[in-house]
Amino acid sequence: MLDVLPYPLTWPANMPRTKTQLRSQFRTGLPSALKNVRKSIAAFSSDSGKAIADLVISSNVTLGDDRPRDIGVAVWFTWDGLSVCIAVDRYPNVESNLQAIHLILEARRTELRHGGLNIVRATFTGFQALPAPAQRSWRDVFGFNSEEADRINRAMIDGRYRLLAAERHPDRASGSHELMAELNRARAEALAEVGA
Repeated sequence: MLDVLPYPLTWPANMPRTKTQLRSQFRTGLPSALKNVRKSIAAFSSDSGKAIADLVISSNVTLGDDRPRDIGVAVWFTWDGLSVCIAVDRYPNVESNLQAIHLILEARRTELRHGGLNIVRATFTGFQALPAPAQRSWRDVFGFNSEEADRINRAMIDGRYRLLAAERHPDRASGSHELMAELNRARAEALAEVGA
């Protein structure tokens, strides 16, 4: 099972980020590009006779923001015993990067038809995913020390959350979407563990 979240973007540690984006020729909207990727994944699985499991399409798109600053997309899945990640950030918007992943998957289907499973396995070895970067524990994110550990309650979590959210919110100079996403994840984990 891959330890990857759909949001925020989980980029593979072994792949450098693109410094400058290319102009996109794709004319596909976000819903269509997402549908194309899912369709290509299903078709590739069917063509190869090997199940695709643990599919996660990771990006910084949320219900309130379909134009995030970080436009990268990473599609993580398990196929034929390989943990695979296809990540693209070379185009100026999420939908173009998704469409590029769709075309990469379609190219793997072409390899499958003409070269067989061994060729595709060799290609996917290049996409083999290293484990996602380790996430800090919710205690570390909130800055709770070992002396506070046995008495943490919902009021403490909520108070610390409000204080840190004021600093880390993307609208603040010291904040970012990534820091806020980490804080939200930590709050959800803290409340689940504390039982509040």
